[in-house]
Amino acid sequence: MIRTRSLYSDGSRLRRPALFALPAAWGATAVAWRFACPPAREPGLPMRIAAGVVFLSVGIGLVLGVRRGLIRELARARAVAAATQQVLLRPPPGRLEGLTLAAGQLSASRGASVGGDLYEAVATPYGVRIVLGDVRGHGLAALGAVVAVLGSFREAAHDEPELAGVLRRLERALERHLRERARDEHPARAGTDPEHPAAEEFVTLLLLEIGPDGRLAVFNCGHPAPYRLGRKPERLPVGDPLPPLGVLPLPAGLAPHTAARLLPGETLVLHTDGAEEARDRRGRF
Repeated sequence: MIRTRSLYSDGSRLRRPALFALPAAWGATAVAWRFACPPAREPGLPMRIAAGVVFLSVGIGLVLGVRRGLIRELARARAVAAATQQVLLRPPPGRLEGLTLAAGQLSASRGASVGGDLYEAVATPYGVRIVLGDVRGHGLAALGAVVAVLGSFREAAHDEPELAGVLRRLERALERHLRERARDEHPARAGTDPEHPAAEEFVTLLLLEIGPDGRLAVFNCGHPAPYRLGRKPERLPVGDPLPPLGVLPLPAGLAPHTAARLLPGETLVLHTDGAEEARDRRGRF
């Protein structure tokens, strides 16, 4: 059995309550000083001012110490998130088989570096293969599906000669993830597979293959169509969309849409629905 623990060490978890215990201890000490220490009960104003200055100085020191501790924990959390992003959403190479690549991602969860979006581009003997997807829901809860789909793509893209085979591998990987998640959420049924495991979770994605001559083979599983920027911007034809992965089984016969071609000097822009739903500072789309 494999047990997972928090991203932080036990020492870090123990330090966190201690940070908040310091102000409480300072307050208790102040009360004890006020009622138990004879100088604190002196009626003279100078003694009261001196006692106030002492406790104010101690309090400021404690607050600054707590603040420094929280800043260190935040820095560690950001370092872990950055390392996770480097593993899951690796920056694509600047050049890949004659193509210039660039990618960016912004999580919907504030402060999170990874979320429900996924992308990867790899050079294979069959051409450059690219996947871009969006897990239903955003933020940290979508990481499991992102890991399942990306891990499967990185293997299948090199192993499968047909693009349809890659798509079926992605579907099977997501199905396994959803079954395992359903077992974790319903441990009483661990001995049987649920009939509809985590049916509310699915992944929309684009799966592309760019051949040496620029010809595109595309599978669109419920994802926004990309744009081709050449002499004029236009939506790339991607054929009839398939259902998102995890909603319905893929049909028995799979054939990618191959009518489009990427010419030299043209740009292909792939995006998730977040780009279409983005607003400016005035709230306009």
